[in-house]
Amino acid sequence: MKQRLLELLPRLRGQKVLVLGDLMMDEYIWGQASRISPEAPVPVVEVERESFVLGGASNVANNMQSLGGEVLLLGVVGQDEQAVRFREFLAGQGMAENGLVTDSSRPTTVKTRVIAQNQQVLRIDREDKTAVSPEVEEKLLELVKQSLPQIGAVIISDYAKGVVTKSLVSEVISLVKAQQKLVAVDPKGNDYSKYRGATILTPNLKETECALGEKLPCEEKIVAGGSRLRQDLELDYLLVTRGADGMSLLGAAECRHIPAVASKVYDVTGAGDTVISVLTLALAAGASFQEAMLLANYAAAVVVKKLGTSTVSLSEIADIIERN
Repeated sequence: MKQRLLELLPRLRGQKVLVLGDLMMDEYIWGQASRISPEAPVPVVEVERESFVLGGASNVANNMQSLGGEVLLLGVVGQDEQAVRFREFLAGQGMAENGLVTDSSRPTTVKTRVIAQNQQVLRIDREDKTAVSPEVEEKLLELVKQSLPQIGAVIISDYAKGVVTKSLVSEVISLVKAQQKLVAVDPKGNDYSKYRGATILTPNLKETECALGEKLPCEEKIVAGGSRLRQDLELDYLLVTRGADGMSLLGAAECRHIPAVASKVYDVTGAGDTVISVLTLALAAGASFQEAMLLANYAAAVVVKKLGTSTVSLSEIADIIERN
C-alpha cells in the first residue's frame, strides 16, 4: 500500500478544484510572557513580531496550492484594510481573486492569536456571523456555475461565518452532482440537513456527536451513529476524524478505521483543512476513498507538528509515508 500511495502523490498536481466557504485572515502576535499584569490576573506578553496567513476556507485553498493543485477560491470579503491584505496574500500564493465577492456591510473575518513561549494564550475574533444577503448568494452561485465546466471537484468549507447558507449550499450540491462531480464538505453546526446529497462529509468526532445529539465513545457507536447520519443525508461516504484515535470511513458497503500516524502534536489549528484538501485532491486524481483517507491521515500527522495555521507539501507527505 505504501508504494501505491507514493505513486498517487504526484498525481495530485494539476487537479482543478473549486473551494467555496468562509474566508479568513489568521493573524499571529508572537512574544514572551514572563510576568502577570498588576491590573488583572493575566499574562503580560511582550510582542516580538507579527505574522499573517490565510485561514478558514482560504487555508484549504492554500493547502491545495502547496500540493500543486489548481484552485479557484470563492467567498466573501469586506471593503476594508484586511480585504486589501487578503488579496495581496492570494496574489503572493499565485491564486486569482476573481472568485471574491465584496460585501461592504460586513468585515473581512480575522482571527488574532497571541502566542507566548509557543503557547496560545488568547484569541480575538473580528467577524460578522450573520447570513450573507440573497444578492451575495446569487453572485457566488453564478461564479460556481461559470466555473463548473473547468473543475473536477468542489470543496465546501463551512466555518459558520455566514457564507455557507442552506439555500446556497443546497443549490451548489445539486449543480455539482448533476454534472457527476465530487463535492466534499467540511461541516459546522448541528444541522447537517443543508449538506444533503454531498459526496463526502469530513466532521471531527465532536462535530459528529453534535450533529447526532449523542456521545460516540467507541468505534461500535461511531459506526452505528455515523451510518445513520450518512444514510439520512444521502452521502456516499462519511469520514469522521478522531484526532489521536485516527479516522473512521463509513460507506454503504464498507467501514474502515485507521489509527493516527504517530506524531508529536504541537497545534491542531487547520488540521481539518489539510485533511479535506488532500482527500479531495486524491479523489480527483483517481484514488479510492480508502487510499485518499490514508493520504489525508499522513498529511494530518505532518501539519499537527507545526505551530499555527500551516500547509503541507508532497515531499513532506512522501517522507512520513516512507518513515512509517
